Amino acid sequence: MRLSDTISLAYRTIRGNRLKTGLTVAIIAFGIMALVGINTAIDAMKQKFTESFSAMGANGFTIHSRKWFQFNRDGVKSERKGLREKKSNANVPISKYQAETFVARYQYPALVALSFNGVQDAVVSVGDRKTNPNVRVLGGNENYLELNGYTLAAGRNLSALDIRTGRNVAIIGSTLAERFFGKNPETPVEKIININNLPFRVIGVLGSKGSTLGMDQDNVILTSYTNVRHFFNSNPNASFNIMVKVHDVKLIDGAIDQAQGVFRPIRRLEVTEGDNFNIDKSDTFVKILLTNLGFITGAALLIGAITLGGAAIGLMNIMLVAVRERTKEIGLVKAIGGRRRNVRQQFLFESLLISLLGAAFGVILGVLLGNVVSVLMSTGFIVPWGWIVGGIVLCSLVGLLAGLYPSIKAGRLNPIEALRYE
Repeated sequence: MRLSDTISLAYRTIRGNRLKTGLTVAIIAFGIMALVGINTAIDAMKQKFTESFSAMGANGFTIHSRKWFQFNRDGVKSERKGLREKKSNANVPISKYQAETFVARYQYPALVALSFNGVQDAVVSVGDRKTNPNVRVLGGNENYLELNGYTLAAGRNLSALDIRTGRNVAIIGSTLAERFFGKNPETPVEKIININNLPFRVIGVLGSKGSTLGMDQDNVILTSYTNVRHFFNSNPNASFNIMVKVHDVKLIDGAIDQAQGVFRPIRRLEVTEGDNFNIDKSDTFVKILLTNLGFITGAALLIGAITLGGAAIGLMNIMLVAVRERTKEIGLVKAIGGRRRNVRQQFLFESLLISLLGAAFGVILGVLLGNVVSVLMSTGFIVPWGWIVGGIVLCSLVGLLAGLYPSIKAGRLNPIEALRYE
C-alpha cells in the first residue's frame, strides 16, 4: 500500500465514525482553546499594561512618601543600607512646599512633573446635562502630560502661569468631550464646564487612552495641582508625587542619586538617618504585573496539560476499541498483501488527524476568545504565534502517543485469526 492510500483510508475511517471523532476533537479543542485563549488574553493585558503604566519607560522614576513595593536597588531605591530610618517622620506626606522646592533645586538634565490626586467621584455638568459621580480629577504641572503618556487632541497644555495663579482652567478627557460637545475635539476648547458646581474653562482635550483594568482612562479632568489641592483634596495627609524623566536610560542611575541627594535635606534628614521617602523606577509596576501574569500563564499550561492528558487517554481508548471493532478489516488488509507497517501507519494517521482537527478548532476558538479581552482593553488584534505553534506541536505529540500502542497492537494481529474473529 502506498502512503497516500494509507492516509486516504485513515481519513475515510474518521469520517465514518463522526460521533466518536467529534467527541474526541471537542475534548482536544477545549484544552487548546483554554491554552491559546488565556495566553492571547494575557498578551493583550501585557500590551495594555506596558502602554498604561510605563509611559516614561525605563528612563523615568517617581518619588513618593509611602512604600509601594518590596524591592532593592535593581528595581527600587528606597533606603540606604546601614542607616536607620527616622521613625518619627516615616510615611509623612510630601508637602506642596517640599515638592516645589525639589523642582527648584533639582538641576539634573531631566523633566520633572508634580502630581496631586483629587477626587474619584466628581460630577461634571454643562447646562442641564451632567455625568454620573465617577469622573477622576487629576492635578499636575506643565510636564504632567508627557510623563504620564497623555497627548493633546486639541487646545493647549497647562502653563507655569496656570500653576502659579491657580486659575480655573482644565484639560478634559475624550469621553467627557464627546459626551458634551460631540466628536470634534476642537469644539470644547474655551467652553465652560462645571466640576462639582465650580466653573472651569476648557483649554484642551486629551487624546484617547482607552481603558485599563476596567477603568476608563478618558473619563478624567486634568487641572493644576494648585486647584486640586484647593478645591478637590483638602486632606492634610494627602501627598504629592514627583515624577522625573531623563532623555537617556544611561542617565537614570545618576538622576536617582542626585534626586536622593537633593530631597534628603528638603525632608530634613540627618546624615545618619535613612530615607523617609521612596524612589521607584517607572517600569517597576509593569514588571510586578507581568510577573503576576506569569502565574496565570502557568495556570493556563496546567489546565491545558490536564485537559490534553485526559484527551490522550480518551483517544487511546477510542483507538483500542477501533482495533477490536476492525479486527476483520485488519486481517483482510494483511491477507491482500498489506504489511504490518501499513496497518500501524493507518492507526497512527487516524490518531494524528483527530488531534490536529482538535488543534485547529481549539486555536481558532482560543484566538477569538482571547481577543475579546483585546477588544475590551482597546488593543490591537493579537495572534500568539508561539502558543499556536506550541499547541499544534503538543497536539501532534498527543496524537502520536495516543495512537502508538493501538497501532502496534493492530500491526501484530495474525491475519488468519483476525479474519476468523467474531
